[in-house]
Amino acid sequence: MNEPTQLASFREAFYRRERRSVPLARQFVREALLDWACEVDLEEVLLCVSELATNALVHGVPPGRGFRVRLTWGDLLRIEVDDSGGGEVREERGSAPYAEYGRGLLLVGALADAWGVGERDPGKTVWCEFAGSASELVESAPRAHHLP
Repeated sequence: MNEPTQLASFREAFYRRERRSVPLARQFVREALLDWACEVDLEEVLLCVSELATNALVHGVPPGRGFRVRLTWGDLLRIEVDDSGGGEVREERGSAPYAEYGRGLLLVGALADAWGVGERDPGKTVWCEFAGSASELVESAPRAHHLP
């Protein structure tokens, strides 16, 4: 017997080039994941959203423009951040230990199951994906031992 195919859930939001857009993007993602009852590590996902949105805001959005956050939840969670600017996306390996910038995509790479960059005209899409469920995370976590 075939399992029914889970239809993907989809949401997107547009943010202007202003500082308050990053926390607004995090809130948008948090609400979507809670509405969908997504079983992913919410704190790790929100940290990646912060990094991708901040990178778009600081490096990818020309004055007078904004960025778009797109979410898809089906077999996995995919987060895409579109910007309309030029420039390359790169992981900053070997950043100075106390540098203010340069570790965002290293964090995304460490926390997400996959990430990458796609072309747009104009701009680019930086994305990351998360798989797994809360039950798998709980089962793999070390168990505390309690004394009787």
